[in-house]
Amino acid sequence: MNFQFLDFRKVRDGKYLKNYEITYTNKAGKEKKYEMVSRRELHSIEDVGAAPSGVSIVATCRDRLLLLHEFRMGVNRTIYNLCAGMINEGESIEDCIARELYEETGLQIRKIKTILPPSFAAVAISDTTTYIAFAEVEGSFSDHSSDNEQIEAHFYTREEVKELLETESFSSRAQMAAYFFAYYGFNTIQEN
Repeated sequence: MNFQFLDFRKVRDGKYLKNYEITYTNKAGKEKKYEMVSRRELHSIEDVGAAPSGVSIVATCRDRLLLLHEFRMGVNRTIYNLCAGMINEGESIEDCIARELYEETGLQIRKIKTILPPSFAAVAISDTTTYIAFAEVEGSFSDHSSDNEQIEAHFYTREEVKELLETESFSSRAQMAAYFFAYYGFNTIQEN
C-alpha cells in the first residue's frame, strides 16, 4: 500500500515560517501525522515544494572562494556559510543573486557562470527549495545587511579553505562547496 494523504492544514502562521501538519496513512495502513514548515503560503498537498524560495551563491574572485562567517540563531553559533537569501516577489533569480551578494558583502557580480535548478534545502522538515548559482564577483567588502544579521565576508585561498574544513563549523552546502573548491577548484564549471 502506498502513502495516502488524508488531511493538510496550517497549524501556525509565523512571520517567516508557516507550520503545517500532514495526516496520511503509511504503507502499513496506519494513520500518521507529519509536521513541516514552509516559507510560502500552502493551500494543499500539491503546493508543497511547488515553487523555489531562494538562492545560494558559490562566489569566487581571482581563485579565492567567498565565505561568510555569520551567527545563525537556529544553531546558536557562528558558522561558515555561502551568501544566500530569499527571492522577493516578482524578482528574477539574477536580480536576487546581485541583491543578496551586495546586501551581505558589498560586492558586485562580474559574471554568473551557471545557475543550477532548484534543490531542496532541508527535506526532513521543509519544502524550501533554492537555486545554487556559481558566480565570479568583484569589488570591495562593505556591510549592507540588516540589523538582524551578523556577517563577516572574506575571500579564502584553497589552502585556507582546507584548514577551515578541519577546524570550523559549516552549513552543509557551504561545506560541500568549500570541499570541492579546496580539492578540485572551480575552473571547469560549465557556463550556461
